Amino acid sequence: MADPWLALEFGVDPAERIAQVGAAHEAFLTAGAPSHRVRDVVRRSWERSSRLDPEATPPVDLADDALADYRTAHPLARVLPLFRDLLGGIAQDGAHLMAVCDAYGRLLWVEGHPGVLRHAERMNFVPGARWDESHAGTNAPGTALAVDHSVQIFATEHFSRPVQRWTCAAAPIHDPATGRLLGAVDITGGDHLANPHSLALVRATARAAEAQLAADRPVEPGVTTVTALGRDEAELRVDGRRIRLGRRHSELLVLLLDHPEGRTGEQLGLDLYGDDRLHPVTLRAELSRLRRVLGPELLDSRPYRLRGTVRADFRTIADQLDQGDPAGALDAYPGPLLPGSDAPGVTRLRRLIDGRLRAAVLAAADPALLAAWTATPAGADDLTAWQALAGALPTGAPRRPLALAHIDQLIREYDLPRATFLQRRGN
Repeated sequence: MADPWLALEFGVDPAERIAQVGAAHEAFLTAGAPSHRVRDVVRRSWERSSRLDPEATPPVDLADDALADYRTAHPLARVLPLFRDLLGGIAQDGAHLMAVCDAYGRLLWVEGHPGVLRHAERMNFVPGARWDESHAGTNAPGTALAVDHSVQIFATEHFSRPVQRWTCAAAPIHDPATGRLLGAVDITGGDHLANPHSLALVRATARAAEAQLAADRPVEPGVTTVTALGRDEAELRVDGRRIRLGRRHSELLVLLLDHPEGRTGEQLGLDLYGDDRLHPVTLRAELSRLRRVLGPELLDSRPYRLRGTVRADFRTIADQLDQGDPAGALDAYPGPLLPGSDAPGVTRLRRLIDGRLRAAVLAAADPALLAAWTATPAGADDLTAWQALAGALPTGAPRRPLALAHIDQLIREYDLPRATFLQRRGN
C-alpha cells in the first residue's frame, strides 16, 4: 500500500474488508494474537487497547461549566472558525461529523447534522468524553494522538464494537512555536470515508490550523526552541527553521541545555555513555556534527555550551513547578523526556522531571490534575496516583468506577495484596 495510514487500497471491496478485519478482531480478542490481515498501525493499536472491554463506551471527563471554561481557554479555540470553514459544510451534509479533541483525547467540539449527532451520542462521541486509546481503544483521533500522525480507521478496525459502524480520519495539531501536541481534528461518518480524500482533508486542515496559530504569534528573532518531551528525537526551531535531530544529537542537546554553564568533553561523555563506554573520539565527532547542524553561532567549545536564548519544553516544566503551578506544568507535559534514550544523564533528568511533576500532582490532590496525570504515559500505570484519584472523586462521579476498575487491574498485574486497598476503599 502506497500510504500505510489509509484504510483501503484502491479497488478493495469495503464489505469484504469489513468481514476480513472483523474476523481478525474476534480472533485477537479470543487468542490475543496479531493478524497479518490488519494494518500494522491497527495491530499495534489493538495491542495497546487490549486491556479495555470491547463493549464499553468512553467516559465523560468534562461537562457543563467545566467543559465550557476548558474549551474557552484551550489554544484550539482560536482556530475553531477555521475548522468550521473547512469542515463545517461536510459535517452538515447529513452524513458526517466534525470533531476536535485536546492532547488527552477529550472531545472539545463535535458538530454535524442533528440526526448523526444523536447516533454518535449512543457511543459517547460527545464533547467532554475521553477518546484517547486508553479509554476508547483504536479510533482515528485517539490513534492519531498515540502515534502523532494522521490516520484513517475503517469500520471493524475500531477496537470497540459499538464504534465499528463508523469510519473516521484524524490528524494531530501541534503548537507551531514549541512543537507541543495540542490535539487532533477528525471527520467521522460512514464507510464512504475510507478514501484518500478524507485523510488528505484532515491533514490539510491540521496544517492550516498550525499556520494560523503561527501567524497569530509574533516571531522572536534569535530565539531557539527545543522540543524533547514525549518524543525520541528532539526538534529544534530557530529563525523559522525546523530541524529534527537524530537520537544522539538529541541527547547531547538536552545535556547541554541541562547545564547552561557548560560541560567538558569528559563530563558529556560520562553523561552520554557512562563509565564503561567512554569514547572521546566518537564524542568529538558527534559534537562536530552537531555544530554543523546547529551552526557555529549556537554551540561553543571549551567548555561545550549553547549560545543565545534557548528555550526548552522540559525547562518550562521545571520553571512552572518552581512557581507552584502544577496545572500549568502538567498542561505543558506531553510525555517523558526522550523516552527511548538510555544515556545516563538523560535518564537521570527524565526521572527528575517526572518525579517532580508527579509529586506536585499528588500533593495538590486535585481530581482534575490526578486524572490528567494518569492519562500520561508516565502516569498510566501509577497505582498510587490512581488510588489518589479514586479517593479524591465523589462517590457519584462518572470517572470513579473507571478509576477503581483500573486500580483492581494494576493490583492484579503487580501481584499485590488487596487488603490495604480494600481498607482504603472502605469495603
